[in-house]
Amino acid sequence: MKTFLVVNPRSAGGQTGKRWAELSAQVSRSIGEFGHEFTAGAMDAARIARKAIEDGYECIVAVGGDGTINEVVNGFFRDGQVINPKAALGVIPRGTGGDFRRAFGWDLELDSALARLRTEKTEPFDVGLVEYTTREGKREQRFFANIASMGVSAVVANEVNTSSKALGANMTFVLGTVKGMFRFEPPTVRIRVDGGPQESVPINVVAVANGRYFGSGMCVAPDALTHDGLFDVTIWSGYTLSDFIFKSKGIYSGQHVTWKGTRQLKCRTFEVESVEGQEVLLEVDGEVPGRLPAKMTLQPAAIRLKV
Repeated sequence: MKTFLVVNPRSAGGQTGKRWAELSAQVSRSIGEFGHEFTAGAMDAARIARKAIEDGYECIVAVGGDGTINEVVNGFFRDGQVINPKAALGVIPRGTGGDFRRAFGWDLELDSALARLRTEKTEPFDVGLVEYTTREGKREQRFFANIASMGVSAVVANEVNTSSKALGANMTFVLGTVKGMFRFEPPTVRIRVDGGPQESVPINVVAVANGRYFGSGMCVAPDALTHDGLFDVTIWSGYTLSDFIFKSKGIYSGQHVTWKGTRQLKCRTFEVESVEGQEVLLEVDGEVPGRLPAKMTLQPAAIRLKV
């Protein structure tokens, strides 16, 4: 397949850009000729990917972490429509969080990623579309590859994304989690599943999942598949800070689905809004683009994924 790499030079702690000559030589030896471009700012990967598809590239490879993957997936669409349904998404994982790759059991080794790119094997890949409200009150939409969530997960993501990374990714996430959870007050939201009746639910987290992991390794939706045509929705209600601290092993392993405070749903559309006017932030593949109200709609088998 005619291949184009969308490269986030700041990924892997900046090592992707610093070692690009070495990395690109390895890629060339493995898959032959390819196009590439570095990203320079927010949503730049979407612009680059979109142009590459329109220029006839058939495999668009995200070189970076979950945020880069999200932006590249957005580049597969123009005006809400997929540009080329046969185009494939490839991934060379270079991020520190790695929630997307965990769903497929992929490691961070370049040789493993190149082995996937060398094959012709692809599978259908569902994509989520979220319509949401920006901080300024405007309605916008964004596609997502992995998970859209609201509640404490979005508060933590916002804390992490606005914090200094001087202590490293893992410590930054730990500190962001502690700060975010101390500040979080569980809201009540109204949900609607597949156009059915509304229901008011007090929440810690609602995760509308295409993939399985979020929050740097939490297995929030252990049964989720990216090609089954359905969202797996996980709702956490009634949990306290001590639950998240002392029961964290079950959250990371997926055992939380057996706990009283966890509820699971499957659907094609999921709508959610705040009941009491409280600002409830929205997290999308690790970024926090806005707040509720929001509507998530699954786009089944919208693109292909190199596996």
